[in-house]
Amino acid sequence: MRIRRYDHDYSRRYFLKQTARGALSAGVLMPLWQALAQSGEAAKAYPDELLSIESYSKGRIKTGDEITAANVEWVQELLEPIKYHQVAKLGRRLRVAKTTSELMRLSPWEYLEATLRNQGKAKFDARGNVVTTDGKPWIGGNPFPNPQSALELFAGLTLSWGRHDTSFYAMKEYDLSADGDLRFSYECGWAELSPVARVSIDPKPYWPGHEDKLRLQSVFFQSPDSAKGTSFLNIWPYDQSTFPELYGYVPAFKRMRQFPTDQRFEPLIPGSTLYLSDAWAAGDPLYTWGNYRIVGRGPLLAAVSGGWNGSHSNWQHGTHGGPKGRTFWDTTVELVPEAIVVEAEPVKFPRAPVSKKRVWFDARTQLPIAMVSFDRRGEPYRSFDGAYGLYEADGKSVMDGKHPYWSWGHAHAFDIQTGSMTRLEQVRTISGGHATKVNDAGIYEKYLTHAALMRLGAN
Repeated sequence: MRIRRYDHDYSRRYFLKQTARGALSAGVLMPLWQALAQSGEAAKAYPDELLSIESYSKGRIKTGDEITAANVEWVQELLEPIKYHQVAKLGRRLRVAKTTSELMRLSPWEYLEATLRNQGKAKFDARGNVVTTDGKPWIGGNPFPNPQSALELFAGLTLSWGRHDTSFYAMKEYDLSADGDLRFSYECGWAELSPVARVSIDPKPYWPGHEDKLRLQSVFFQSPDSAKGTSFLNIWPYDQSTFPELYGYVPAFKRMRQFPTDQRFEPLIPGSTLYLSDAWAAGDPLYTWGNYRIVGRGPLLAAVSGGWNGSHSNWQHGTHGGPKGRTFWDTTVELVPEAIVVEAEPVKFPRAPVSKKRVWFDARTQLPIAMVSFDRRGEPYRSFDGAYGLYEADGKSVMDGKHPYWSWGHAHAFDIQTGSMTRLEQVRTISGGHATKVNDAGIYEKYLTHAALMRLGAN
């Protein structure tokens, strides 16, 4: 029997062979980043079966269909194990969209432009930090768009979480029990600022006098009253072997205090299953984790588009599933042609409750599209999956300068051992007049200083 070169299982065999060899270069029919640089699309790098859910599933699943317990077996290999369990056993449903072909719809425009412009200009210095070829801090975009190792994948992710120079996310958090009961509900704000690798806000690429810092990040809680005014500020050094400084404002004591910064596997507030370590699947400095290794490659169903709900005045999302019909966000997924699966271990956290984490990266953008952590026994413990996309739909849009805003829309943080779920969503505004905004220099004075946190706590 003669096997055609690009039969239905060709890509599966190719990915298995490349993983076994330890080869990382993405793409099947040609190098992925070469195809993206030529046309802005990945189509030439992959056979049809990786560009269409209809082709991949041999017509069993089509664009517009819903994946449920009744048909999830047809795409089990396209889901990370905890998401598969959620669909098969807990009533989660996934709406299927057409695969996004245009690279510029999969991350912020200026970030991708900088990635293309600065390709080939990055290296690791003697301490393992990402620098330019002349030894300066990184200048913007992903430093390793064609990564050659698991470390390069995580280095690019750790450098820039949200892929904007500054971001303020107005957020709502919902913490549910395994029985589907809403135990806690919070309004909160999350701010990020990059002093280096800036691509949108002047001065760029560096904020003078702050080149020794990688990011400033804060989170504060606006409601309920029991949490109102509680806030935390992380100041990250550029050196990725060093822990951030962690400060917090406690309204009951009306003062700032410094917290142990290596306790990153504990919830900040009651009820939450979200840890500081979970942020963007890279919430800790690069070298506080280690033994980075690629353990798999292949297609994946992930929510890389459709994460924004512009039909709701406050961008809030619908829910379904679980015992009370509110455990999971309504989610749209699409076939990602190639995901790179990386494992890492917490080498500087001797009391960490996890033994390793496994992260799936979209090979086209190096965006983290799913994460599963494992307990000390090696059993699946917690999962984190988000939904992304451009903030434009049905004639409505939110602009980021000249282009539609790209960001995350909602996320799940799920503990499979207890059944507890934390749902997060990015909304237009929360109480107190705090509104989502991006690439606004005023975010620093308003949310990222000690004085700002004390002012928020007093209001």
